[in-house]
Amino acid sequence: MKTILKITFFMAVSLFFIHCSSTDGANEQTSATRTAQSVKVLPLQYSEIPRDVTYTAHLKAYREVHLTTSLPGSIEKIHVDVSQNVSQGQLLVEMDKNQLRQARLQFNNLEADYHRLDTLNKLGSVAPQQYAQMRTQYEQAKVNLEFLKENTMLMAPFNGVVSGKFFENGEMFSGAPNTPSGKAAILSLIQTHQLIATVSVAERFYPSISIGMQVFVSTDVYPNETFSGTISKIFPEIDPQTRSFKTEILIPNNDQRLRPGMFARARIEMNHVNAFVVPAMAVLKLQGSNERFVYLENQGKAQRVVVELGDRYDDKVEVISDQIKTGGRLIIAGQSGLIDGAFVMVQE
Repeated sequence: MKTILKITFFMAVSLFFIHCSSTDGANEQTSATRTAQSVKVLPLQYSEIPRDVTYTAHLKAYREVHLTTSLPGSIEKIHVDVSQNVSQGQLLVEMDKNQLRQARLQFNNLEADYHRLDTLNKLGSVAPQQYAQMRTQYEQAKVNLEFLKENTMLMAPFNGVVSGKFFENGEMFSGAPNTPSGKAAILSLIQTHQLIATVSVAERFYPSISIGMQVFVSTDVYPNETFSGTISKIFPEIDPQTRSFKTEILIPNNDQRLRPGMFARARIEMNHVNAFVVPAMAVLKLQGSNERFVYLENQGKAQRVVVELGDRYDDKVEVISDQIKTGGRLIIAGQSGLIDGAFVMVQE
């Protein structure tokens, strides 16, 4: 009888614990369901989009030179003024000629002596050492004369226009920096039949940029017009601070309507590319910073992914991240207030 009572007692205790365990499991499941946030998701797929990128720039002259002399001295005459067109080889500035006159006189005397000794040398009537010494003096005088010519009579190095005049006749040129660029100059010349725009392009486009690509340039001065240009130079380095690289755009300007210094926008047309384009409302911004992020649904939990924004298309935006893959489930509703790893429940 006692044995039967013991068996009955143990069975009752076991049933009690089984019931409690089942109740706890159901409560935990109910609790998890109750705390999971309801969300809506969008399966991620590539979209083919036209890749146009636009960058701002300031137009620059195709060529610019600050005309100066290697020797300080008095400016005898400046033959041109600001905005005047000049031709290559045209005399622009004359410096004081005293040194040039003395150098020419010395050269003429040495030239006569050298030719006399050269004749004697051919006849074997002069010591080789004397002839070599005279030849050295003659060549040095010739080099010095050419140097003074170049630094006394300043010529235009190319066809262009005078963009700056910093001295007047009779003033002393010392070689001290006196231009906006921090260089010394008597005159500044620019060439504007073509202009250059330098733009910094995001590094992700480096494989897509090539020499000769067409670029469309617009300005605020001519709001309804577009000027055509081409990429003429691609710099080989990526700036680690801005994650971009420089390109030079060459813009024909034969009608001289565009001017150096103008603000411009350069639009580069690229091929169609595959990209992830998502509803803009799915992208969140970290308060107090420029960081953008989205949430993906991954096995019932929210996964926070930092993204970089690309182009915008009406109410959609391109997002860029190595963590975003085709087939991923982007949370597009209910993401406000989520944290990384939070439980979510997808509403179909």
